[in-house]
Amino acid sequence: MVNRFLSAQNSAGIQTLLDAEREASKIVQKAREYRTKKVKEARDEAKKEIDAYRAEKEAEFKKFEAEHTQGNKAAEDAADKEADAKIVEIKAAGKKGQDKVVKDLLAAVFDVNPTPVA
Repeated sequence: MVNRFLSAQNSAGIQTLLDAEREASKIVQKAREYRTKKVKEARDEAKKEIDAYRAEKEAEFKKFEAEHTQGNKAAEDAADKEADAKIVEIKAAGKKGQDKVVKDLLAAVFDVNPTPVA
């Protein structure tokens, strides 16, 4: 009878340990789920902050680019005008001496003066 009592007591103790282990397992599982949820929330929040920061910096860059492109556009236009003026000047100089150059070239080709080699 004592053996049965000890055996029943051991079974009850084992059952209590198994119940405690199951409960601990549930608690650990809930803790894992909670941690996973918090990590995901933190990742999502960080992504939102990164996207907001990126949008802010892109807006700043576009503003900077717009401000500085206008200054470059004015310099570009001035350089184009100067280049066009130089082209007109060079063409005029070419036309001015064109007749003489053509005449000299034709004279050199058609008026051959052979010289004997010594």
